[in-house]
Amino acid sequence: MLAARLSRPLSQVPGRILSVCDRENGTRRTLLFCSASCTPIGHRTYASEVSPAGSKAVLITGCDSGFGFSLAKHLHSKGFLVFAGCLMKDKGDAGVKELDSLSSDRMRTIQLNVCSPEQVEKAVEMVHSSLKDPEKGLWGLVNNAGISTFGEVEFTSMETYKEVAEVNLWGTVRTTKSFLPLLRRAKGRVVNISSMLGRMANPARSPYCITKFGVEAFSDCLRYEMYPLGVKVSVVEPGNYIAATSLYSPERIQAIAKKMWDDLPEVVRKDYGRKYFDEKIAKMETYCNSGSTDTSPVIDAVTHALTAATPYTRYHPMDYYWWLRMQIMTHLPGAVSDMIYIH
Repeated sequence: MLAARLSRPLSQVPGRILSVCDRENGTRRTLLFCSASCTPIGHRTYASEVSPAGSKAVLITGCDSGFGFSLAKHLHSKGFLVFAGCLMKDKGDAGVKELDSLSSDRMRTIQLNVCSPEQVEKAVEMVHSSLKDPEKGLWGLVNNAGISTFGEVEFTSMETYKEVAEVNLWGTVRTTKSFLPLLRRAKGRVVNISSMLGRMANPARSPYCITKFGVEAFSDCLRYEMYPLGVKVSVVEPGNYIAATSLYSPERIQAIAKKMWDDLPEVVRKDYGRKYFDEKIAKMETYCNSGSTDTSPVIDAVTHALTAATPYTRYHPMDYYWWLRMQIMTHLPGAVSDMIYIH
């Protein structure tokens, strides 16, 4: 029986035919792969949930907009006590006002800049004092706060590298370390929002990729260390949701590009030329206008990581193109993936 199955022509193997468009150059390739290997996050089999959410508290960073804003409202609707960390609370941001307008004891916005040790420690004190029984701890921490930028290595200043890392990487480390005592007491959950670009690099995204690769490594180390203490650590790796999160407007892309060009050393401007630079900016604009506008796969993934009795180590809420590209770039020799996607 096994020999018969192994001897079947590839065309007869149960699976899925997928015509993939390479979004870098517009060419298409037809691929066959087993349907079990490409099940999107929304169709994964979820295990049983832990005890009711109503008894649990979660802190989420970066709730002014995007994933954090949607997640705060969703978890509140599920019965969680939500501490929504907002960078712009002290400035009366619209997102903060909307969360506050729920007028619920289970939705509490707090001023939180993850780059500020003082604000992080103040957030810990506020959460501790707000819990009914601090000795039972904090159930969940979702490290969602992040920023993004673009630009090839020679176009990107050291200040930009440091700025992105301070939020995406060191902000995640700082916030996690500060809340771990409460999380350990609850034997709770840490959910770190990484990215598909934390698993595979991409041209013109090195500042972002570096930080998300760092978040992946930090999450793995933390998961190993927390396992014997009962704290579960998960990573969510969203695909392209730029269109849904409004990270880049056309105006912001042009503003970044103008500053980038103006700050370039003369030798770099001369060697590359304005035509090459403008072509790269145009490609970034095209990428930013693409992607999914439905963030529900990301929200569902985080919710599962917080509520499942056995959460997954990694979640991949992304479309088939990016899922397949990530598998190829992380599992096949670099010469193969470079030939397909880079060269």
